[in-house]
Amino acid sequence: MPLDFTAIDFETANSSSASACAVGLTRVRNGRVVATAGWLIQPPPGHDRFFELNVNIHGITADDVAHAPGWSEQLADLVAFAGDDILVAHNAGFDMTVLRRACEVTGDAYPSYRYLCSLQVARKTYELESYRLPLAAAAAGFLDFAHHDAAADALACAHIVIDAAARAGAQDAVELAMLLGLRIPQIPVPAVEAALDAAPITAVTPVAAVA
Repeated sequence: MPLDFTAIDFETANSSSASACAVGLTRVRNGRVVATAGWLIQPPPGHDRFFELNVNIHGITADDVAHAPGWSEQLADLVAFAGDDILVAHNAGFDMTVLRRACEVTGDAYPSYRYLCSLQVARKTYELESYRLPLAAAAAGFLDFAHHDAAADALACAHIVIDAAARAGAQDAVELAMLLGLRIPQIPVPAVEAALDAAPITAVTPVAAVA
């Protein structure tokens, strides 16, 4: 299998994991970046307050997203970009939680993506004083990007995994994880959906229509 994956990065408006206000995406095919995308998101109602701390980190304000489509309107575009890929993110647990929680508060079904953490990959690949994204990306040869710009961060994540795979001699993301002693977890399927999928199909007695 080739080294195919989609790197993803979310920025949030506040401390709520559901408050996604921007997303960045990078598609990798056969170990090469072939497409990038990024857009602003209007956070779901009730999770749309912008904290000063967050604004100081990423520079996105409530005014910036005032006319941006909401999470539900943009989820299909995100899924269409990522397809069935393994997702890669730096501190991936955070980004997967944003995806799951935003879907939960909007009532959208979330895809059960498998994912790989580029932070863990960097720790297994490089010897650095810090494994923050800018330093890990620099070790991979990706320099001078706009940290906390979602699209730039996703691209940096992609370069870390591409470089780590080359160093490890891995042909794909699964082999890279195996060689580094890492797991590729999966976003858990919602309990209700899982129960429905597992439930046996029983016969239903037809009911006559009432005029």
